[in-house]
Amino acid sequence: MDVLHNFGVEWQLLLAQVINFLVIFYLLKRFLYKPLFNLLKKRADAIKEGVKQAEEGKKALDEALVKEKKLIKEAQDTARKIIADAREHGTQLAKEIEDRAKKQTDRMIEEAKVQIAREAKLAEQQLNKHVAEISIEMLKKSLGSVFGEKEQSEIVSKAVKTLQKSN
Repeated sequence: MDVLHNFGVEWQLLLAQVINFLVIFYLLKRFLYKPLFNLLKKRADAIKEGVKQAEEGKKALDEALVKEKKLIKEAQDTARKIIADAREHGTQLAKEIEDRAKKQTDRMIEEAKVQIAREAKLAEQQLNKHVAEISIEMLKKSLGSVFGEKEQSEIVSKAVKTLQKSN
């Protein structure tokens, strides 16, 4: 102990300092280090949980982006299909309308031809009747000076019969 005394160290003070150190160490460990370490541990756990949630969120975002791209692609494919179907339907509809219009035009032409033929026949009949009347009148006038009334009437009757047979 002389050595300690030679260096200026007193054992009572050294012992008191060791006891003070142990008391302060105990107090710090119990009241400061333990709560501080618990707080740091909680913070570290919270940070780990936050990182974990951020990774899960990033993963969920990536999945959502993939789903979004898939849905957009499906929507575009559906839109293309709808447009193609609409074009095809429009083409078919235009063809049907064109066919109907052609059939209706053909029918109208046929009806017009029938009507024209009917009117032509009627006009021909009226013309024949008119020609027959004029012919009979001319025959009566030309026979009036040559034949008597009885003979004129017989000739006109024969002429009318002949005209009726030819019509």
